[in-house]
Amino acid sequence: MLELSGNAAREVPERFGLPIREPEAIEIWIARWLRVRRKDILARYGCDPRRLYDVWEGVRFPDSREKALIQFAERWPDLLDRIDPSPHRRLPRPGPDASQLGLFAELPRGPSRRR
Repeated sequence: MLELSGNAAREVPERFGLPIREPEAIEIWIARWLRVRRKDILARYGCDPRRLYDVWEGVRFPDSREKALIQFAERWPDLLDRIDPSPHRRLPRPGPDASQLGLFAELPRGPSRRR
């Protein structure tokens, strides 16, 4: 279990490097709301960052967010108004600009100067 006191967030669980199950998914949600760094969560579970986003986007264990919210409300009721319990939303990044494709098209062609 993830606790606030001491180095509990840095302890390595017995399941280090194994696939994430629902109890770990619930702890991952709680860690997100407690603002544990993503790097520390990854180190704790020994998983690929994409597995965290699978949990946060609801791809894997879609009902873990509701279960985590119930546990969070029981354990830290004073912090409920300070968290955003909504699922993760991807922010689309703009692709390369169309004018960038012709960036080197107008360079003069000549003999290369290799030594």
